[in-house]
Amino acid sequence: MSEEKKDSKKCSGKKNIMFAYGFIQLGSSFVTAIALAAIAFGFCSVKKESKLFNKCVAEIIEDGGTNSEAVRYCNGGN
Repeated sequence: MSEEKKDSKKCSGKKNIMFAYGFIQLGSSFVTAIALAAIAFGFCSVKKESKLFNKCVAEIIEDGGTNSEAVRYCNGGN
């Protein structure tokens, strides 16, 4: 009978460790999902910014400027 108690105590410790491992694994997956969502939203703002930049360059070129002048102006130059 004492052997059965020892076995159940050993098994109980392993259950706790496996539960903790599963919980940590689930938590890290959740953090990864949030990070990927943040990256995706970052790409949306880059897309908007690139559209505005391209529109700015196109307007300067239509006004008679060269490509290099247009890019320099749209990057914040004179």
